[in-house]
Amino acid sequence: RQMAAVLLRRLLSSAFDEVYPTLPSDVQTAIKSELLMIIQMETQSSMRKKVCDIAAELARNLIGMHSWGKIRTLSARATAAFILANEHNVTLFKHFADLLPGFLQLCGDTNLNNMQRQLALEVIVTLSETAAAMLRKHTNIIAQTIPQMLAMMVDLEEDEDWANADELEDDDFDSNAVAGESALDRMACGLGGKLVLPMIKEHIMQMLQNPDWKYRHAGLMALSAIGEGCHQQMEGILNEIVNFVLLFLQDPVIAALLQTMEDQGNQRVQAHAAAALINFTEDCPKSLLIPYLDNLVKHLHSIMVLKLQELIQKGTKLVLEQVVTSIASVADTAEEKFVPYYDLFMPSLKHIVENAVQKELRLLRGKTIECVSLIGLAVGKEKFMQDASDVMQLLLKTQTDFSDMEDDDPQISYMISAWARMCKILGKEFQQYLPVVMGPLMKTASIKPEVALLDTQDMENMSDDDGWEFVNLGDQQSFGIKTAGLEEKSTACQMLVCYAKELKEGFVEYTEQVVKLMVPLLKFYFHDDILHPTCKRVRVAAAESMPLLLECARVRGPEYLTQMWHFMCDALIKAIGTEPDSDVLSEIMHSFAKCIEVMGDGCLNNEHFEELGGILKAKLEEHFKNQELRQVKRQDEDYDEQVEESLQDEDDNDVYILTKVSDILHSIFSSYKEKVLPWFEQLLPLIVNLICPHRPWPDRQWGLCIFDDVIEHCSPASFKYAEYFLRPMLQYVCDNSPEVRQAAAYGLGVMAQYGGDNYRPFCTEALPLLVRVIQSADSKTKENVNATENCISAVGKIMKFKPDCVNVEEVLPHWLSWLPLHEDKEEAVQTFSYLCDLIESNHPIVLGPNNTNLPKIFSIIAEGEMHEAIKHEDPCAKRLANVVRQVQTSGGLWTECIAQLSPEQQAAIQELLNSA
Repeated sequence: RQMAAVLLRRLLSSAFDEVYPTLPSDVQTAIKSELLMIIQMETQSSMRKKVCDIAAELARNLIGMHSWGKIRTLSARATAAFILANEHNVTLFKHFADLLPGFLQLCGDTNLNNMQRQLALEVIVTLSETAAAMLRKHTNIIAQTIPQMLAMMVDLEEDEDWANADELEDDDFDSNAVAGESALDRMACGLGGKLVLPMIKEHIMQMLQNPDWKYRHAGLMALSAIGEGCHQQMEGILNEIVNFVLLFLQDPVIAALLQTMEDQGNQRVQAHAAAALINFTEDCPKSLLIPYLDNLVKHLHSIMVLKLQELIQKGTKLVLEQVVTSIASVADTAEEKFVPYYDLFMPSLKHIVENAVQKELRLLRGKTIECVSLIGLAVGKEKFMQDASDVMQLLLKTQTDFSDMEDDDPQISYMISAWARMCKILGKEFQQYLPVVMGPLMKTASIKPEVALLDTQDMENMSDDDGWEFVNLGDQQSFGIKTAGLEEKSTACQMLVCYAKELKEGFVEYTEQVVKLMVPLLKFYFHDDILHPTCKRVRVAAAESMPLLLECARVRGPEYLTQMWHFMCDALIKAIGTEPDSDVLSEIMHSFAKCIEVMGDGCLNNEHFEELGGILKAKLEEHFKNQELRQVKRQDEDYDEQVEESLQDEDDNDVYILTKVSDILHSIFSSYKEKVLPWFEQLLPLIVNLICPHRPWPDRQWGLCIFDDVIEHCSPASFKYAEYFLRPMLQYVCDNSPEVRQAAAYGLGVMAQYGGDNYRPFCTEALPLLVRVIQSADSKTKENVNATENCISAVGKIMKFKPDCVNVEEVLPHWLSWLPLHEDKEEAVQTFSYLCDLIESNHPIVLGPNNTNLPKIFSIIAEGEMHEAIKHEDPCAKRLANVVRQVQTSGGLWTECIAQLSPEQQAAIQELLNSA
């Protein structure tokens, strides 16, 4: 058998053209079928390998017989499909490394059609996403692929009507330019910025300086495309990038702008330069933007004025639309730093809103409305009020004409968002406008998108119908959702949340209809395979609205409030158990916890507790299981830095859900107290597991936080579980992780405050451990200060609530030397309240002989005021102010205390006296 296999392979290799084509077609088919069957059935590995060699030799020769390009394309498609079908089998991908040069050659072959080239590129891009570790070892392939993608992005068509288009749209979805941009975006995300940015940076900079507008356009689009995958590495060259983008907003330079404006290519570069600037400013931290703000704003203003003239003279508007959006994005990021530039822009923007009423200018007007409202929000009420009345009248006039607007009028979504921003700016003064804005808002929030289950033929017939997105379900079926109106629905739901949050009881007239809309939207998804980002935002808004609507409805009394809660409760609990997306799930869990805090004891019945207990138990078990799976992946031979980034993201998602489990338990403990402990016991083994020494620090942190709540809200009954948490809590107060130390220190503090007599010996044991942390050399560094302040607060609580457990007179001078606290505001209030107790009782150690410690106390109070450690409306602030006033009446002592303060401290004392 083996000899036959060897001879057959030799025959096909040396004499294929003489033998195989002469065979009848049914014999050729039989040979191929027999070979494939033997490969499947053969049990001896050496024999199976020889048959595979025969099949490979036959395939190689058959490719030569047929249309070479077609076969190669089919091979690329088959390979891409195979890779996608086996995306989790990383080891398998290693065997495809030898094929990469062939795919790369296909990408650059301009004799092939666009689809064929794009399919070849898709193989490499798919590998960058699913087998990044393997592909990173072939840097030569990556270095050759990047220019191919950039070359595709230059493949643009001239379009005489481009500058008169209604909006800036991507080129044809099937075009090389779009395929190249999408591939670059995906590869940057898949391989990471450390690898991609050094390879692409020089290419982009050269393209941006090319005299051909298509290269400059492609360079700008490439900058935007790599923004997500390379954002960390791009911070280092931000100045260079901003200067290039500013340059091409005036393409090529201001001096030559008027002469080159007739060049349609330049218009296209300008618009995409503005789009690139929008992308950067939306993701750019405020601290990074500020150094470029003055230069950026002045350029934008000069271009806006120029484009306004151009709109009037020629009717071209696309670049102006992009510039207006750029201004909005810059203001949104710069916030109060935009105040000096407010008067530069607002007159022109108001002029556009007032006069751009023609149908073809609807999008420009909508974007300008957005820009005006974002600037108002950025600069604040005080600055914006000079124009608020004019802007509100313009918006009201537009809103009055709302019923005449067509359903696809782009102004609608911009108006909805603008009203919400005006609500944030005006606060309670906005309530008078609700009757005007709520009708259209509820109509938009109630949109029901079309969905359809289609076979392949139906889908192809609908592919030209705008607004449909499809997901392949297999068996030649696809699920489709018409996304037109979906974004507007999402925005409207978010605006309803905004109104409830800002207006509170002023929104009460609308709570019932909004609740009836929002509760069903907790299930706003259409198919298991579709986690459409807009659908997710709708579900998040629905969840976020629930506790806010309960707050709004409080003024109607407990009966009305309870009815509303009953309508929400079952749906929220079920959503916690079924929500497939972790981001949405965390918001639902957070909102459920907030609802319990609003409703209090008695809001959950036995059935609710039973269902909720099962769900929380499942979430915790899933948390441990996911951690084990990631640990296995970290030991895999393909583990590398990029894999670790992905695993770290999964870690972070898991921990975030764990924090929401903690939130729910906190709300239940604070509402139900010790009555809920029997129910809690089903979760106890899992919570104990969280604080085991081998667990990651976030597990130990949040496990301790849950036991902190047990002590704080369920004592003295909490001591029943002390055997599970007391030793770890004492041990973890000195842990390497500051987050764990903080949770442990807080627990020791509430143990002293609420724990009862059984905890006395442990308060004595805790004191030296807390002092050790406070007195360590790095205790006040940024990463450690919160944990340290919790330790200081815990020492204060032990002295205040368990004074017979420690030597107060010995500890008190040390404690005073550690004050004030200013990072942890809650603990700052606790410590200042205790300080007031001591001063008001004329404690001799605190005041010192002949009140010699008063200057030090004044310094502590002043520092607390300077760091805004206590809000002026807090009763503790009034007590501190009274301490100061008492000294103020004593003449010489007041002078002595004030004289030892810095000018800043003196001003802080005066601010406290004026405000509290």
